[in-house]
Amino acid sequence: MASGHTVLMRLVASAYSVAQKAGAIVRRVIAEGDLGVVEKTCATDLQTKADRLAQMSICSSLARKFPKLTIIGEEDLPSEEVDQELIEDDQWEEILRQPCPSQYSAIEEEDIVVWVDPLDGTKEYTEGLLDNVTVLIGIAYKGKAIAGVINQPYYNYQNNGKQMLREHRSEAKAGPDAQLGRTIWGVLGLGAFGFQLKEAPAGKHIITTTRSHSNKLVTDCVTAMNPDDVLRVGGAGNKIIQLIEGKASAYVFASPGCKKWDTCAPEVILHAVGGKLTDVHGNTLQYNKEVKHMNSAGVLAALRNHDYYARRVPESVKKALVP
Repeated sequence: MASGHTVLMRLVASAYSVAQKAGAIVRRVIAEGDLGVVEKTCATDLQTKADRLAQMSICSSLARKFPKLTIIGEEDLPSEEVDQELIEDDQWEEILRQPCPSQYSAIEEEDIVVWVDPLDGTKEYTEGLLDNVTVLIGIAYKGKAIAGVINQPYYNYQNNGKQMLREHRSEAKAGPDAQLGRTIWGVLGLGAFGFQLKEAPAGKHIITTTRSHSNKLVTDCVTAMNPDDVLRVGGAGNKIIQLIEGKASAYVFASPGCKKWDTCAPEVILHAVGGKLTDVHGNTLQYNKEVKHMNSAGVLAALRNHDYYARRVPESVKKALVP
C-alpha cells in the first residue's frame, strides 16, 4: 500500500492502469480473430470474449488491491479462478501526485461503489466500428459519481480507409506518429484529464444519440430538440467524449436501455468540466449499491446549456419514462 495517499486517489490510479490493461485485452481479442459472441437478451444485446476477459481483469485486479470495495460489473460471470496474466497491479504515478479533493480525503474502501462496463459499445465492436468502443470504470460515494476512468482502446486507429473491419480486424492500428488508445480520467473537485476540452460550434444544436437502440420515443425526443444535425453512434462513453471534444452539443437518449455502469464514469468526466448529465426529467442519477441498474428514465447530457435541452423534452416522453 502506498502510504500518504488517500484511498480515492490510490483507487483512481489503480483504475487507470487496470483500464489500460482492459483496453489491451480488447485489442488482443480482435487481433486473434475469435470474438466468441453470445446473445444475452436480444440480437442487439451482445457479449464477447473481450467483455468477459476485460471484466475479469478489472474486477479481480481492483478487488485484490481494495478488498472492501463494492464492485458491480455489467457481465454476469460465474465465479472462477482468474488467470494471473489478467491481473494488473500497477498504479498510474501521475495520478498519485495529484491532491485529493478535501471532501473525499477520509473516504474508506467500504464506502465506495465501483461500476464497471468492460466494453461499452459491444455491438459496434462486433461490427468493426472500433472508435465507438470504450472501457468504463466509475467510482461512486454516497450515491454520487465522484471519479471515473474511460479507456478508448482504438483512439487514433486507422484501417487503410476502411470503416468496417469485419474482414480486416487485425489491421487495426494507429496512424502515423500516433499511439493507439488513450485513457481519460477525472475526479470531481480536481478536474478531468487526458483530452483537449472543446465546445461544439456556437449556435448549433448537434445531437448525439443511439445507433442501435432507437424507437419512437427516442426519435420524438431528438426531433423536439430542433437539431441542426444528428449523430447516431454506439456507446455511452463515446457519446460523452463527443460532448467534451466539441463534436456534439447534447446526448439525448429517451429510453430505459442505458445502465448505471454505462453512465457512472462518463458522468464524472462531463461534470468535472462543467457539463451536466441527468435523466429526461432533469433528475440526477444515483449510484449506491442498492440502486436499480437500469437508467429507466433515459439520459440527457450536455457540456453547456443543459436547461435548453431539458425544456424541450416532450411531456409524452416524460410520461412514458418513469424514474
